[in-house]
Amino acid sequence: MLARIQQSIVLALVCCAIAAFAIATRVDRAWLGFAFVALVTGGYGSVLAAEFWLLRRSYARDDPERPRPGQLLRAWAVEVLVAPRVFLWRQPFRSAHEPDHLPANARGRIGVVLVHGFFCNRGLWNPWLRRMRASGIPFVAVNLEPVFGSIEGYRDAIGAAVAALERATERSPVVVAHSMGGLAVRAWLGARADARVHRLVTIATPHGGTRLAGPARGRNVAQMRHGSAWLSELARRDATPSRTQVVCFWSHCDNIVYPTRSATLPGADNRHLEGTPHVAMVYHPAVIDEVLRATGVGAGPDPT
Repeated sequence: MLARIQQSIVLALVCCAIAAFAIATRVDRAWLGFAFVALVTGGYGSVLAAEFWLLRRSYARDDPERPRPGQLLRAWAVEVLVAPRVFLWRQPFRSAHEPDHLPANARGRIGVVLVHGFFCNRGLWNPWLRRMRASGIPFVAVNLEPVFGSIEGYRDAIGAAVAALERATERSPVVVAHSMGGLAVRAWLGARADARVHRLVTIATPHGGTRLAGPARGRNVAQMRHGSAWLSELARRDATPSRTQVVCFWSHCDNIVYPTRSATLPGADNRHLEGTPHVAMVYHPAVIDEVLRATGVGAGPDPT
């Protein structure tokens, strides 16, 4: 479903651009077509800039972790380049391009379950999937549906992915989750007394919620609001076996999760990715290196 929604968005943008250039040609004003492209691009950049501005305002002036303007500018530029590749190409058109990898010789290996975040699908992980397939790592990447449903409703998809890997490998997997996906994994762990993971790695997950979710719609968005009752209940019944098995990657330049320390968990191995925005954190070398080490393969190159 998400792929179809994003395909429609891309198609609408392309049709509008074609129409703008056609009108510009008819009235002999070629610049109008380029003006439309500039308007769309500028609008996208402006929305991201507003997110980074709100992020910086969430910090106290004397907080040593408060990002500097130069760091925010660089993070904004990175996200401007990274996010369109995810939302306009990988997810709408390539989400099924890298199938799950459960080879016949997977027994005894540590596999990886990959769980995406809000308004995303498994296409987010395509660079990871190519790298892990080349390294012989078994993996399953899930799609969380419905797009705007309750986070609790994603537990079955995660459980099925973990079960598939456990059948193939006879070992508990590493679970890697971005953004909302980390909450879905914790909800699954909290609902299943027999759930086991070799390692849980969360990337930019709003464990404590995010203020950006305040005015937005959707059950899952409401659950991610900073200080929501759902998050309090999740923390109360959190059955994560041991926080020593949990690694939380967070950044002071996360333009979606703020207060940014909401992406950490007490007792977990909380690791700061300096100057890295929300989507780009997925592809940070330190993240995939940690996951590859957890599977026993060792560090690998930066996924692109």
